[in-house]
This record gives sequence, C-alpha cells and structure tokens, in this order.
Amino acid sequence: MLFDTHTHLDAAEFDNDREEVIQRALDAGVTRMVNIGFNRETIPTTMELVEKYDFIYGAVGWHPVDAITMKDGDLEWIASLCEHEKVVAIGEIGLDYHWDTSPKEVQHTVLRRQIGLAREIKMPIIIHNRDAHEDIVKILREEKAHEVGGIMHSFSGSWETAQMCLDMGFHLSFGGPITFKNAKQPKEVLAKVPMDRLLIETDSPYLTPHPYRGKRNETGHVALVAEAAAALKGVSVEEIGEITTRNALELFGI
Repeated sequence: MLFDTHTHLDAAEFDNDREEVIQRALDAGVTRMVNIGFNRETIPTTMELVEKYDFIYGAVGWHPVDAITMKDGDLEWIASLCEHEKVVAIGEIGLDYHWDTSPKEVQHTVLRRQIGLAREIKMPIIIHNRDAHEDIVKILREEKAHEVGGIMHSFSGSWETAQMCLDMGFHLSFGGPITFKNAKQPKEVLAKVPMDRLLIETDSPYLTPHPYRGKRNETGHVALVAEAAAALKGVSVEEIGEITTRNALELFGI
C-alpha cells in the first residue's frame, strides 16, 4: 500500500505509454497518487486525469518558475477548481532561485497570494523550494502557513530548516534522491523526521531513483523510495507504506 504524493503523469514524457505506466504503478502496490497541475498547461491535464481515474487526486497551483505568467484571473480559477472533491491541495507553489525565469519579487508575490487563498479556503499547500530555504521559511511564517500546513515537496534542506518546517505543521516528503549514494543530507534528515510527518513521492518523470537514475522516472518507482526510507528508519517496507499512506490520507482529507 503506497501513496505517491507528487507525480506528473500528464507530462509529455508519458504521452506514448501513460496507461502502461499507470498499470505498472498499480502492480507495484501504489494505491493512490496526487498529480500536480502547476501552470496554465498542466492544470487542465491534471483535472483530466483526476476525472478519469478513481485513484488519482489532484493539486493545482502556480509554480514559481512560471510565476511571471500568472494573470489576475488565475487565482480565482485555482480557487474554483479547489471546490472539486478530488482536488486535495494547492501546489506546487513556492520559490525557485535555480532557474532564473521569474524575478524573485514576482515569485514572492505569487506565493503569498496562493498561501492567502489556501488559508481562506482551508486547503493544504505543496511547497517547491529550490535554493531558497531562508526566504521560504520567512514567507511561510509571515503568511501564517501553519494554519493550513502541507508538504515540503522533495525536501532537500538541512535538519535546521526541517525543524522550522515541522514546527509550522508541515510534512516532509522524500523521493529518488534518498536512494543516491552521495545524497548525505536528505538521508540524515529523513532518519530524524517523526514518522507521523513523513511522506514519499516520485516527482516523476524527474528525480529517478537508483538503479534507474538517468532514465525517465515513473510513479511505480515510489516502491524504491519506500525501500530506502525503510532502511533509513530501520523498519519494514510494509510499515513505511502503511504509515506514509495514512499520513497522506489524513493530510489530504481523503
């Protein structure tokens, strides 16, 4: 019983074999997954998947890389989609200082507006954070994100940053990098995260776990993430599956 809390099954990389990829995930024990719609193109395709498959849920939001493209009506669009019974979070939203596509001040404004919406409609948020740990924590605090909580997606920060996020009620989610030989920090952080705040994900088609690194990732590979997490926690894979699934169900209100 596995729950992939972050996947992009609508990505073009799956256009030739999406049905087979989804079937492989089910065969690998993945019982539920959340597909992420993060801009004008992927929000509609996420909603299509949500409507087609009972076990696929959706998150909708505006990615920081695309922040500069967000228009006045887009926040209302996101709000209207959040009324759908299978939309379970606003995301992925956040800050990305790696890809220089949207000015920082625009990213900050778009993030703050979406946290404000989440608080208004009482919906958890999924945070994308790349090379912006200090500013992410600052904005989450200032915007009272603790009122809704959510997920620090593909967590890559220090234990100090992790503690700040945990103190605000967030769950930490880990993916393929915890299977990488040299990924010391995420492994150390995962080992310390309380079990009731732990989640697993793939971020497929990206961040492919070992031994498939360098190839396209699939949501079924969350089983490899579960195995790595189990080893780091010193528990069985079944226990990791059970606990992380329960955590996701509670967080998303499923």
